[in-house]
Amino acid sequence: MSQSIRARIFATVAASAAIVAALSPVAPAQSARDFINVVGSSTVYPFTTTVAEKFGRQGRFKTPKVESTGTGGGIKLFCNGVGPQHADVVNASRRMNASEFDTCRKNGVRDILEVRVGYDGLTLSESKRGPVMNLTRKQVYLALAKQVPDPANPTTLIANPYTSWNQIDKSLPATKIEVLGPPPTSGTRDSFNELYMEAGCRTYPWLNTLRGQDEKRFKRLCHTLREDGAFVEAGENDNLIVQKIEANRNAVGIFGFSFLEENMDKLRGSKIDGVEPTYETIASGKFPASRPLFIYVKKAHIGVIPGLQEFVNEYVSDKALGEEGYLSDRGLVAQPKSDLARTRADVKSLKNFAP
Repeated sequence: MSQSIRARIFATVAASAAIVAALSPVAPAQSARDFINVVGSSTVYPFTTTVAEKFGRQGRFKTPKVESTGTGGGIKLFCNGVGPQHADVVNASRRMNASEFDTCRKNGVRDILEVRVGYDGLTLSESKRGPVMNLTRKQVYLALAKQVPDPANPTTLIANPYTSWNQIDKSLPATKIEVLGPPPTSGTRDSFNELYMEAGCRTYPWLNTLRGQDEKRFKRLCHTLREDGAFVEAGENDNLIVQKIEANRNAVGIFGFSFLEENMDKLRGSKIDGVEPTYETIASGKFPASRPLFIYVKKAHIGVIPGLQEFVNEYVSDKALGEEGYLSDRGLVAQPKSDLARTRADVKSLKNFAP
């Protein structure tokens, strides 16, 4: 065999070995990272951070690194692949959808564990120094949709003409419409579109009918928010929204119940369809904008990234998720005992997620 042929064979074998090493999640993960990497929802962030801190204090494993990237951005990072350069866990303020799951699978992330960690209420809140805002979801839709039904002909859409709340309903304050909320990458934005905008949109019979006939058009009409300053994208940082509401007492902010509860000294939650956002109304489902919260775990990293299984076990433990658990002190609304038992069973069996 000539030297040149031998060299070509060696190069081919070496290249193949490099490809195998790159695609194998086990060996690189063991040697390259000894801590858990979590990305995702700003709403779930404080809960996961609390679990991470408690977990790290036990001393067996390093404290997990938790980043607030928004649900959509976090799922994208999570689904980019398997291996130490990719996230182990993603926080999500909504369920992973089929399109995201398909992206995961295409990138080799085929086995995923879904963990429901509890519930949250998506609130509209205002400064205690400002006017009381008792709202319906129809009023919220009319305040924020880019196009709304013409008052003179409700089956026709027009550019949103409302600049103050009392133009929508005389019972509302004569203050400028200014709502601070999350960007499109946020799971909170997705939840807001579904729980508020769609619900308000469907109060018009022809739009409700459209939902069954052409769902894509229905979502486009109902989800598209104003771009004239009435809705202000305030980023993924809910604390920033709180600060801006403090500075502008007439503004309204969109964020989870836990942030409202943390700032009860300066904020109050608007009643929505006559129901006040409280722990009890969210837990019972009476509050119309209750939503489940999740974490998703990359099963290929369990047993490879040190402490990942133990971290998930800590998360679903009674001391964390129980009714008197430490996460309830952070504002997480506990799931019913039967649901928590099912969640723990799924974790124990490492049940595969399917949307």
